[in-house]
Amino acid sequence: RLYSKRNVATKSSNIEAFQLYHNSTLKHLTNITNMKLVIISAAISAASAFAPSATTSTFSALHSAPEPLSDAEEIAAVEEAAAPAPVATINGWAPDPLLPCFGLPGVVAPTGFFDPLGFAQTGISLNDVKRNREAELMHGRVAMIASIGYFAGEFVSGPFNAVGPANDQLQQVPFPVVLLLGVAIGSVEIKRAQRGWIEPDLGNWNKTLWTLRENYYPGDLDFDPLGLKPTEPKDFATMQTRELQNGRLAMIGVAGMCAQELVNHRTIMETFSFYSKVYGGSDPYAMCGDMVVC
Repeated sequence: RLYSKRNVATKSSNIEAFQLYHNSTLKHLTNITNMKLVIISAAISAASAFAPSATTSTFSALHSAPEPLSDAEEIAAVEEAAAPAPVATINGWAPDPLLPCFGLPGVVAPTGFFDPLGFAQTGISLNDVKRNREAELMHGRVAMIASIGYFAGEFVSGPFNAVGPANDQLQQVPFPVVLLLGVAIGSVEIKRAQRGWIEPDLGNWNKTLWTLRENYYPGDLDFDPLGLKPTEPKDFATMQTRELQNGRLAMIGVAGMCAQELVNHRTIMETFSFYSKVYGGSDPYAMCGDMVVC
């Protein structure tokens, strides 16, 4: 019995010693593990300071991702991307290659777009169309002034006592006056060229010769002393068409008056009186004497 009690006591003390050893070992391992975790956490924190934030990236990615478009929105986006860039308008006119004469005014009934010689046919460049329109407007304006000048010059002799048909009156004007007239016309033409044409490049004639400025409207010289130029695009197109029609008629009329005076050497009113007698049944030569041209 005494031996058994001693044996039990020994075993109990051994168990307590083992438990103490186990607890101390477990505590030591726990401390080591905690230290490793602290070291790893510190390393991760230091590394994350130099790395982009995952939360920020996710937030940016979510907000930068495009939303899916519907079929209608996709079609509209494609059409918008394929649409040409807007063209700046000049006096309400924007060149349209799909329209006759790039959409310039001047088309009227009953002929509509009338271009038998093909000056504005398909394939003609915008610059050539504008240059032809510039020439048409300038010649039309000169012809309108000339049509008045024919009648005024033949009715009134003027300060230089020029008489007879208008075709023969310029040679009756003193030469210095003709020279001053030429200088005045030349200065006006130079000013018009400076406004409407780009400066010539002597080293590259092919790109600058006969080339009008992109922002220049044919015939618009900013000369409007009476304030007749409309501000609305539609009204401007109407006024431009009127000017073109009157200019075209004047060109035909002046060409006829010039040809008539070159043929019979009579003034416009003398020719009118002559043919009035012919078609009225009277003898236009009844009042003419011998050796008198009438």
